[in-house]
Amino acid sequence: MKDSYKTIEKKSQGYFKDKGSKFYSFAFPVKNEIEIKEIISGLKKEHHSARHHCFAWRLGAEDIRFRANDDGEPSSTAGKPILGQLQSFGVSNILLVVVRYFGGTLLGVSGLIKAYRNASADALQNAEIKTKLIEQQYDIHFTYNKLNEVMHILKQKKINILTTDFAEDCKLSFSVRKSEAEKAKQIFTNLYGVDIIKKNTGKV
Repeated sequence: MKDSYKTIEKKSQGYFKDKGSKFYSFAFPVKNEIEIKEIISGLKKEHHSARHHCFAWRLGAEDIRFRANDDGEPSSTAGKPILGQLQSFGVSNILLVVVRYFGGTLLGVSGLIKAYRNASADALQNAEIKTKLIEQQYDIHFTYNKLNEVMHILKQKKINILTTDFAEDCKLSFSVRKSEAEKAKQIFTNLYGVDIIKKNTGKV
């Protein structure tokens, strides 16, 4: 079971030049499309004299959504090669924008594809790519007489406790990597006096 994905945690940049045209590439860690729109809007203001602001993004850890945009370049000469590099590096939750300053000489279809691909690859090669776990969260409810037993299991299995509430009866939430989730759930399901509830479909 796949329970990890690769992403970046901070912005990185790249560059490529061909026949006077300059291609500045920017990779950003992102969580949603609202964030993506804001970043693209900001880059368009910052690089307002550039001819094109082409981009691609991938979102998600398992069911990955993606989009590519040529921003006025010939169809599939910009967005597609940018997206291709994101797929080649296997990264997600990432936006990659390539800003082109036209140098006066047309590059042709193959030249554009090469330029956008190389600029994108440079930004990703300069990025610090990290592997993150896909985790499942659970809530468990139990009475005080089960507290020691529950805490012992959590410690023994090295399960990450997120929150605790021991005000009246005992409530606790924990996260576990997805490949271990069913096993962890079964332990507490089989423990008399403990209720376990799946909190979400996966935290990334």
